[in-house]
Amino acid sequence: MVSEAPPFWWQAPGIQSSLLSPFAWVYGRVARRILDHRVRKQVPLPVICVGNFTVGGSGKTPTALALAEAAIARGLKPGFLSRGYGGGVRHATVVDPSHDTARLVGDEPMLLAARALTVVSANRIQGAELLVREGADLIIMDDGFQSARLVFDQALLVVDARRGIGNGCVFPAGPVRAPVIDQVRHGDALIVVGEGDGANPMIRMAARAAKPIHLARFQPLNAGRFKDRNCLAFAAIGDPDKFFTTLEDTGVRLVQRRGFPDHHHFTSDEIEDLLAQSELYGLDLITTSKDYVRLQSGHGRALDLLEKTAVLEIELAFDNPHVPGAIIDAAIAAFKRRQVGV
Repeated sequence: MVSEAPPFWWQAPGIQSSLLSPFAWVYGRVARRILDHRVRKQVPLPVICVGNFTVGGSGKTPTALALAEAAIARGLKPGFLSRGYGGGVRHATVVDPSHDTARLVGDEPMLLAARALTVVSANRIQGAELLVREGADLIIMDDGFQSARLVFDQALLVVDARRGIGNGCVFPAGPVRAPVIDQVRHGDALIVVGEGDGANPMIRMAARAAKPIHLARFQPLNAGRFKDRNCLAFAAIGDPDKFFTTLEDTGVRLVQRRGFPDHHHFTSDEIEDLLAQSELYGLDLITTSKDYVRLQSGHGRALDLLEKTAVLEIELAFDNPHVPGAIIDAAIAAFKRRQVGV
């Protein structure tokens, strides 16, 4: 997969997606076969997978964090399992947020590890086994739905209400990781994040399949400190525009905005430009928590940018606040049934 989605993925299907459709057909057939027939490993813990339909961000990590909060409130010890995209570790590793960096373990695991036990592993079976040894009561996977390596007790599909699934085409003709109908078939619930009608086709599909549909939105936690300030916002996430819109909704005056590919490590020239523009026009610098932990991996001028940059802190709030707890309970119940072979 790629970290920077081509623009045509998020436009109506056209000549580019048509030319790539033969490759998409093959990719979709393989993805369907994996979902339907791959032999999945069972681990002696409940497993919740937080996935999405498409390449890129949709709110998986905030969803995983919300589930962990619900698990902790129930007296459980949740453990996050992440591939560690963008990091450099080659074996299953417990993330130590006091010593590790985003360059080593990935940016999202650094955010997860600040809240609960976190393991990064390209091999999700080995990662799950390490979480078992580390004493976790529950595994929350951040991504990994399409790889189908583990038996899931709850498989959640997160979709952005504004962007939806782009042009609806399977990779590489579009951003979809596997045929949508097959993903819905293997999912247990749909989580729609934000506002908009981009997710309506998935909502209708999930409703026809009698799958629960949960609504959620990003809730800024420290928005007041940025109100009426002139800012330069920058973000290297799956959908930078979502971050910029959230800022504007809080009353921030965005004089400049800079979007970069997801998981991007800022170059020295980019850092110098951000600092120069901030100083020249008297703009406050603001970014996401994910970008902030990535900057902590840098040195020199990266640390200067870090010192001058504020973070908009957000959390995922469900319209029904009981949903995360209900998902935890459903996963535990499914695990118990699995244990007795029911």
